[in-house]
Amino acid sequence: MTTASTLSQQAAPPPAPERRGPLVPAAGDPRRIDAYLPSPCVQNHAANLALLPDGDLLCAWFGGTQEGIPDVSIHVARLPAGGDRWEAPVKLSDDPARSEQNPVLFPAPDGTLWLMYTAQISGHQDTAIVRCRVSADQGRSWGPVRTLFETEGHTGVFIRQPVVVLDNGDWLLPTFLCHGTPGRAWVGDHDTSAVRISSDGGRTWTEHAVPGSTGCVHMNIVPLADGRLAAFYRSRWADHVYRSLSTDGGRSWTAPEPTELPNNNSSIQVTALADGRLAIVYNHASAADATGRRLGLYDDIEDSSEAATPAAQPAAEPAVESPAEGRTAFWGAPRAPLTLALSADGGVTWPLRRDLEVGDGYCMTNNSKEKLNREFSYPAILQTPDGRLRIAFTYFRQAIKYTELPTDWVESGSGR
Repeated sequence: MTTASTLSQQAAPPPAPERRGPLVPAAGDPRRIDAYLPSPCVQNHAANLALLPDGDLLCAWFGGTQEGIPDVSIHVARLPAGGDRWEAPVKLSDDPARSEQNPVLFPAPDGTLWLMYTAQISGHQDTAIVRCRVSADQGRSWGPVRTLFETEGHTGVFIRQPVVVLDNGDWLLPTFLCHGTPGRAWVGDHDTSAVRISSDGGRTWTEHAVPGSTGCVHMNIVPLADGRLAAFYRSRWADHVYRSLSTDGGRSWTAPEPTELPNNNSSIQVTALADGRLAIVYNHASAADATGRRLGLYDDIEDSSEAATPAAQPAAEPAVESPAEGRTAFWGAPRAPLTLALSADGGVTWPLRRDLEVGDGYCMTNNSKEKLNREFSYPAILQTPDGRLRIAFTYFRQAIKYTELPTDWVESGSGR
């Protein structure tokens, strides 16, 4: 059996990327432009992108010592329109008692810019609440922090994906609910998805559960050309990307069903392109590719209430049945390669694929101080009016890497 310790000893720590912010052509691929965003943090994770009306691009992420530790805060950096360098980030949250994670930037129709993010106690996602700040000047200054959604009982509220605005003015914020078990640490076995809808500009919200969504999280809603809404999900079972549909503006959904794409219990993101196709960035990996298994996401942080550091376990056979009670979340599947794929049928099939990053994707630890983690993960993607794709993602949990590409970059590559 290959364990976490032997794997980390076999591979030398990856070189630290130079997080200075300039945009440079990728080596051997001049059509691709890359940058590593500036950051003062040891760990940087969970990028989110937003295009502002003036053409500036913002990237938000969480940074600190390690996910789950209270020094983790939200940071936002700016790439000015036409600029060739990302500016230094600004820290926009600082709760000394909670780990603040998963930022979502939302340019609202009224011209304000919202920042939403989660805040949890240690590694307990079932304690997560959602907080927000609002800017009236496109992120140059921000209003006070306030709580948008509270926990209910042993259920935390989490976000990750963009807000969708419908033609009728409704705001759709996809959420997932981290259901805890009293007396046990949260590990994600019972998480479900729901949509929060606001018809009054974010003043009030109603919740609409997704049926049959146990294990399907990070719900990512995308409008389709025929008026329906499609949603795509990360799988706690580390088997497939899942998909469901709504025909009534997000108030009811079909149960999520597996797609042809694999998933490794790590985040994805989908966006609609100007030509009607969908683009997804995801890890082309699953439990079937794992050589070890973690018991949970926060195994390697100290927590006096639940303190334990389990050893890596042999990889389980990948589950293939529909999500059901009794299954357990799979942690430790490799978070690589990071792949860009295109669909012309609303996400049913994804025939065009090309890897953005390749490697072993080692993620049996979240440790960034010792540079043991080698994942490419948590992508954000959008298309700007010039037709180019803008992508940001976690690079070895040390940096946020930014990439911009022409839309035909996938077709021009060798595929996978």
